[in-house]
Amino acid sequence: MRMVEIKQNFSRSVLVRLAVVLAVVAGILAFNVDFIARVYFRNQLTLTGWIINGAILALFLLGLARIVLLLYRYMAEEHALNSFLGAIAEEQPDPDTGIAPDSLIAFRYRAIQTLSQNNAPVNHAALAASQVARESTVISLPKFVNNILILTGVFGTIVSLSIALVGASNVLGAPQQGPDSMGMVIHGMSTALSTTITAIVCYLIYGYFFLKLTDAQTHLFSRVEDVTSLYLIPRYIHTPEDLVQRVTTLVMELGQAAKMMRNAQTESTEVSNQLHSLIEDLNQRTEPMSEELKSIKRILREGFRLPE
Repeated sequence: MRMVEIKQNFSRSVLVRLAVVLAVVAGILAFNVDFIARVYFRNQLTLTGWIINGAILALFLLGLARIVLLLYRYMAEEHALNSFLGAIAEEQPDPDTGIAPDSLIAFRYRAIQTLSQNNAPVNHAALAASQVARESTVISLPKFVNNILILTGVFGTIVSLSIALVGASNVLGAPQQGPDSMGMVIHGMSTALSTTITAIVCYLIYGYFFLKLTDAQTHLFSRVEDVTSLYLIPRYIHTPEDLVQRVTTLVMELGQAAKMMRNAQTESTEVSNQLHSLIEDLNQRTEPMSEELKSIKRILREGFRLPE
């Protein structure tokens, strides 16, 4: 039986890629400490930049942590699916033994087994839609972060530009407060730049790995449906078409068995004829020896004068 091959390291490869990207970003930040300090920390007249950039980073890290947890979960699901396929290849009666009961393949196996025991029809499309509906809820937080992350940068830019406009209006309205108001303008523009950079960088990294998360989910779903179509439904569900196919296969196997029996009977007849010929030949060979033995016996009896 040819088994469906599962790419077990799909989610793991995404995790490794994420670790490499974060390491590269950390290295870039380490080489640009002065620029980061100048843009984000120096000459900050208000806490607006820190608050908005901190909110963007917190949202980014929260969504990224959820992505990592989901990738670890899908990696475990891939391992469970491989174990299930191995049990089917070994023709074990309960292939879900040793598999986490809350895994997708174990849930699908129990559902089909229950339908089979109740003699109910299996709607494969309904099972697949139900699985997609259940799993769509687990990525609601990453999806929300992906949709709102770039908007936080826009919000920070608008707020920062508002601060710069306030400073500009102060310069125009009260020239004696020129230095402080001009500093507010510069601070607003700097905050707008920092929030925009933060949001764009975070969105680029997060958006890519959110797409890889959906790829891992789609890959897992497709493998579960393959196993269901190729192994579970033919094993537990019997339709009229299946019965016709089974009867056809049985008739073909019976024909092959009858042909083998005819061949065996022919070979048995040939062996019997050969054995009969060997026995006749042996009788022909042993008959002269019997006469000679009788003659020797008679001579010995007469020579030693033995009784009859």
